[in-house]
Amino acid sequence: MYLISVYFDKKTTQELDRLIKYIARNTKNDFMIKHQVPPHLTIASFESKSIEALLEAFSLTVNTLKSIPIDIVSPGALLPYVMYAAPILSMDLREMNRHINAFLMNCKDVNVGKYYQPDQWLPHITLGKTLTKEEMQIAFQTLQQYFVPVRGYVTEIGIAGTNPHTDLLRVQLKP
Repeated sequence: MYLISVYFDKKTTQELDRLIKYIARNTKNDFMIKHQVPPHLTIASFESKSIEALLEAFSLTVNTLKSIPIDIVSPGALLPYVMYAAPILSMDLREMNRHINAFLMNCKDVNVGKYYQPDQWLPHITLGKTLTKEEMQIAFQTLQQYFVPVRGYVTEIGIAGTNPHTDLLRVQLKP
């Protein structure tokens, strides 16, 4: 499986990293740090047997995308194992999701993941993963203490492999 994700400006990344580290320290669950998962927002998932050809086409299609503002406004949970930060699903973010999914749907030999398709997508930025029930409670308390809303910018987009997270291509978005 591959993920197409967006990444953030330096200040936003530092704030999200701070929350990831607080959760890891307080829960003793360092999955995100140990696996070097950067703060990101996945906007599409897919499977493909010919990733090399897709990478070239991807870099051409994202050449038209621009950096967009993002408001990260609330912590949340995907039960039973994940704590996340939730952005507002702005028109800009929705259009980026639609653009990338339209690109994937037009690619040969690509199976698009159903949970990231337009109108079936819960945007989230994972802060803690593989958490036990007890760790989830600690993570929630941690976010109650340290989470503050963030106004940031989506500045990059890329394709990554999973398990472990491996960046295959990252592209800087136009200002």
